[in-house]
Amino acid sequence: MDSFTVSSIAKVMNELFPIEASFVISDDKRYIYYQPSKQIDLKIRPGDKIKPESVTYKALTIQRKIAEPKDSRVFGVPYFGISVPILDDGAPKGCVTAILPRKPALTMPYLTIRTTDRWLPVSFESVIYLEAQNRKTFVKSSYAEGYHKYNLTELEFSLPDDIFIRCHRSYIINIHHIAEIHPDSHSTFLLIMKDGSKVPVSQTYASHFRKLLCF
Repeated sequence: MDSFTVSSIAKVMNELFPIEASFVISDDKRYIYYQPSKQIDLKIRPGDKIKPESVTYKALTIQRKIAEPKDSRVFGVPYFGISVPILDDGAPKGCVTAILPRKPALTMPYLTIRTTDRWLPVSFESVIYLEAQNRKTFVKSSYAEGYHKYNLTELEFSLPDDIFIRCHRSYIINIHHIAEIHPDSHSTFLLIMKDGSKVPVSQTYASHFRKLLCF
């Protein structure tokens, strides 16, 4: 992984994740870039071998995104890690990992969205899907629609994962609002939601999506 690629990824990570997050970039064997935060520091040094018990190692091994807590046995302090492997022709070439003090969580079971002239609280159960739009998150519910201040990545790890699933780089859906699942081209799917909306499942998320829904 060249220096331009690493610096580009680092800039994107700074925009995507909250200020309390540390993050690390690795190749397939070693950490090559680390940026600690004031809230959590795993004391990783560029050149260190990837620890077998870490989320980075697991993401590289199973070749898909991982988001899970780790206890202090790995780095000496507990953390919540979000790792996304970088694949090239199906082979893992590197990984990007965000490190948080704890799993982000919304304190109330609803999202407050901005409509044209007001704010509305929308319950989790009523949310049909969320869509990334120009660095904002568009929220479509059964009775209202508008924009939330968090971006899609921040919301993904704050929403309950027994209800919401990431199915595309631009979409998170509520599984209770799926009406039909249609096959699409290149091992992808098209979701028909109960309100008639159509949401794509990209190839990146298709396998994980099938496993979660058991089909």
